[in-house]
Amino acid sequence: MSSVADNAPSAATTRGTDAQSFIATVMPLLLQLRKLAWLLFAVTTLLFFTLRAAGDPALVLAGNDATPEQLAAIRAQFGLDRPLIVQYFSYMWNVLQFDFGKSLASGEPALEKVLGMMPRTLHLAVLALLSTAMIAVPLGAWLGFKPENPERRLVSGAVFILQGVPGFVTALLLIQVFAVNLRMLPSLGYEPADPKFWILPTASLASFLVPSLTRVVAANVAEAMREDYIRTARANGASQLTLLWRHAVPNALLGAAALLSVQFAFMLGGSAIIETIFSWPGLGWLLLESTQTLDFPVVQALAFCIAILVFTVNASMDLVFRYLDPRLRTKGA
Repeated sequence: MSSVADNAPSAATTRGTDAQSFIATVMPLLLQLRKLAWLLFAVTTLLFFTLRAAGDPALVLAGNDATPEQLAAIRAQFGLDRPLIVQYFSYMWNVLQFDFGKSLASGEPALEKVLGMMPRTLHLAVLALLSTAMIAVPLGAWLGFKPENPERRLVSGAVFILQGVPGFVTALLLIQVFAVNLRMLPSLGYEPADPKFWILPTASLASFLVPSLTRVVAANVAEAMREDYIRTARANGASQLTLLWRHAVPNALLGAAALLSVQFAFMLGGSAIIETIFSWPGLGWLLLESTQTLDFPVVQALAFCIAILVFTVNASMDLVFRYLDPRLRTKGA
């Protein structure tokens, strides 16, 4: 009997510890979901009123020569003749059911149109991210290993200058060199089965991302090389390559991964110019086209999907960082 009684507090303590561990695991996820709900509400509401203030899509659809009767018929067809507040609450109710209406230009369901374009942008974004990491991590590690070396300082200065070059400038230069002059690569279109169509858009997008990631990796490696564990490993006879790739670089990748998640968000929402230059039919191209034609349902569905994608990537990285770095788990949400 005494042994059972002695074990009771231990079992209760174990259950309490398990409950605390479960809460500590689930609570960050619940907080992230709450943030997502507020973000989607804010984006949806702000975009709804901003688009309505931008102009009348009936004029775009019917043309400047349309009669008042034709304009009125178009507005009635798409519910644009109702009071704005009525349109808003009706729209929000439909959004809760993932119904964004139909494209004003094509009549296709707006959400289906956006989802059909999404794999192409994700394809380009993933390729650009992988290319960025493959170039920036080794280059940043080399620059940060001995930052006072004259050669490294010269390359670091060149990387700093390249960071100020817009991506569309690089895109135009690449088209001129490889598509026009050398005729090696196509400059327009999207063919999933032909890698030649991927190279120039990927290089243009990655060129804007490589300098910033290189500088972050270089700074983190330079800082890691000054840490005590590096001195200890050096005193124990570790080689230069071991110091760099086994000790310094892995500890520098946490900050690099954080930057990559932010850059991924940029590529999803900010690749409109690159996609337009190369006629790459993705989300950026669709956003530019739909904004020009005031295609409200498509723009709203697109912004909604991009917000979810960006938030999901950032929230996932935040949870990964909390798992990898115990210091973050003590800071709360």
